[in-house]
Amino acid sequence: MFQRLAHWCHDRRRLVLGLWLLVLVGGGALSSVVGTQFRTEFNLPNVESRTGLDLLEKEFGDGAGGQGGTIVFQSERPVSDPAVEQPMSELFDTVADLPDVEDVVSPYGEAGARQIAPLGEQAGKIAYAEVKLDDDIDLERGAELQKKIAEAAPTIDGVSIEFGGQVFAEFESPSSEILGLAFAIVILILAFGSVLAMGLPIGVALFGIGIGSVSVALLSNVFTIPDFATVLGVMIGLGVGIDYALFIVTRYREQLHAGHTVRESTAIAIDTAGRAVVFAGTTVVISLMGMLIMGVGFVTGLAVGAASVVAVTIVASVTLLPALLGFAGERVELTRWRGLIAAGFAALALVGAGLNFTPLLLAFPVAAVVLIAGFFAGPLKREVPRRRQKPLRETVPYRWSRLVQRHPWASVLAGFLLLITMALPVFGLRLGFSDEGNFPEDTTTRKAYDLLAEGFGPGFNGPFLMVAELPDGFDAEALAPIQAAVQDDDGVVFVTPAMPNDEEDPAAATAVQWAIIPTSSPQAEETTDTVHRLRSDVLPAAQEAAGVDVALTGSVPVQIDFSEYLTSRLPYFFGAVLTLSFLLLMVVFRSLLVPLKAVVMNLVSMGAAYGLVVALFQWGWFSGITGIQTGPIEPFVPMMLFAIVFGLSMDYEVFLLSRVREEWQRTGDSRTSVADGLASTAKVITAAAAIMVFVFGSFVLEGDRIIKLFGVGLASSIFLDATVVRMLLVPATMELLGDKNWWLPGWLDRLLPNIDVEGPSGEELSMDEPPSPEAPPQDRTPELIG
Repeated sequence: MFQRLAHWCHDRRRLVLGLWLLVLVGGGALSSVVGTQFRTEFNLPNVESRTGLDLLEKEFGDGAGGQGGTIVFQSERPVSDPAVEQPMSELFDTVADLPDVEDVVSPYGEAGARQIAPLGEQAGKIAYAEVKLDDDIDLERGAELQKKIAEAAPTIDGVSIEFGGQVFAEFESPSSEILGLAFAIVILILAFGSVLAMGLPIGVALFGIGIGSVSVALLSNVFTIPDFATVLGVMIGLGVGIDYALFIVTRYREQLHAGHTVRESTAIAIDTAGRAVVFAGTTVVISLMGMLIMGVGFVTGLAVGAASVVAVTIVASVTLLPALLGFAGERVELTRWRGLIAAGFAALALVGAGLNFTPLLLAFPVAAVVLIAGFFAGPLKREVPRRRQKPLRETVPYRWSRLVQRHPWASVLAGFLLLITMALPVFGLRLGFSDEGNFPEDTTTRKAYDLLAEGFGPGFNGPFLMVAELPDGFDAEALAPIQAAVQDDDGVVFVTPAMPNDEEDPAAATAVQWAIIPTSSPQAEETTDTVHRLRSDVLPAAQEAAGVDVALTGSVPVQIDFSEYLTSRLPYFFGAVLTLSFLLLMVVFRSLLVPLKAVVMNLVSMGAAYGLVVALFQWGWFSGITGIQTGPIEPFVPMMLFAIVFGLSMDYEVFLLSRVREEWQRTGDSRTSVADGLASTAKVITAAAAIMVFVFGSFVLEGDRIIKLFGVGLASSIFLDATVVRMLLVPATMELLGDKNWWLPGWLDRLLPNIDVEGPSGEELSMDEPPSPEAPPQDRTPELIG
């Protein structure tokens, strides 16, 4: 099947390329017409905070427990000064009439009397208006609304106006993927020694990112997908797309060197490396979709978004890439100085674009000038000399493998000691949601957060709500003990009196609500402790005495419940992924010990990556250098990292161990087969891992904390997997086990299906199929950048 697909795409390469362009352009146009519905919703099962939100919406109307933002302002003079109050009141009236706005609670009205800072040096000088929004508003509409409010905001001497709340949060499109692309260009040229060969993986990755991003945008209208899912998709698509194409192009060039034609080499590459890419990529998709067992819409949206990008990249690797190989032909082996120098300048310009350093952008026109001049200037038209290939057993990877194999116990102990030491911080892992205090200091979201904390206390940025349904004829005075009990808690600054849902006739009220201001910020561990203490120690006795059931809810309790729910489900998810990994590798390599080792080493290396994430993001190590604000680790991050890295490490595992097993079956020598397999795959695995590390690591420069977190987690896990695991632990453990690596009980071997992830060798492939009559002549396209 893979061979026929490769032939078809190669022979009809113009049609294939045209179809991909059509899908990219058409999908982009469709996305712009349909629009997006990116939003952050926690559709929890039947937990207390969900019950409370439902009761709020039922008894107090839409928006009571839903989305909202704040307009925070600070004045050098009291905010009650007419010169401040009049224009700000006019602004609030204007905002109340905007689409998606349910209500605006002004600090100058009776309902907003407590919205002017009462304490400290800024007492009376900081205030805010609460903007209640439609429950179904998405992040894109929220950003548009924030811009409209900012445009309507008056300019008042000595007054600054900021906008707070996640729905008004600024989300800038990242530029770090451009930086990652620059590093990828350099690494690919070093790996291939060819500019054209470098361009093929880049082209496949860009198509995958483009169509994958369009898919995520369209899917946001169906699933609950957060806005950063597009950035995550770009991050994954760029790394995975380049890596998958790198494996295929490497195999294609090997077949050209073996004397096959372009068409034959393409078919062999797709039927071998392409088959492995489909296997590894499908594993990533399956592991990502395994997150659906969490049963939470937010997590489902993340999984579907990331899986769709990977799926598009897989399809591009086995359909678009054969077509591009048909265009490139044998020129992937040819590089002229003009192309090499132009590519270097292009990479330099991309670095400038990624770092927002304008002077480096001048490298773009310089690259164009070099490219044009290369058609006339003799030195630039010359071919770049090819590097001499060392015999396999004279390479550094072979010598390194033999060194590790001579000291297997020391290597195993050193590798595991390093990984376990790095994993120790995991025991201090605290899952939760970081608050708006983690936004960059120059954003309006962070400024609004800091102003509220300064004027009202840190807990004001994350108030709790209590809500209770009242039986008929209930005496509202019986609720006073509830307020008193909560007010006496050490983690509470202030509790409002019970507010009925019928203010005109409180006796006819069917429900009441209270607002609680805690002493600590939303992300603080003390806040989580306060929520638990109120639910377990304070409220049970108070509500029993009052004769009502009280639900503690609000954005912070919802996030706490969400984190604890996901935490409780993580062992099931990890167990499912590790079991899948074991079974797949057992079937592929017909072994029990190889998959068992892979599971253990993947678990330890992921633990080391998690440990680094905890140290940097939760404990704040090197925060002065990285600029990372401390806070808990978002609860969906560990599972996303695990699912993605699991599939990527599976690719390296299959690529390395397939060569080792092939050598073992050919020679029967377990020692030399390990060294030969490592040496023959080290260059490709190193290049692929280096690209991943630089692509993912470049996202550390982004302002968004979650994007930084994913970048560090993915980069560190890939680095550890490709170095400590593949280059140290794998050869050492295989040396210790010898032929036992490939032991499998006969009865189990007969039961297992046969899965050949690398396909037949080049010699075994049949090349009898004639070219399609529609196929254009090979290697007749004009040379452009060679």
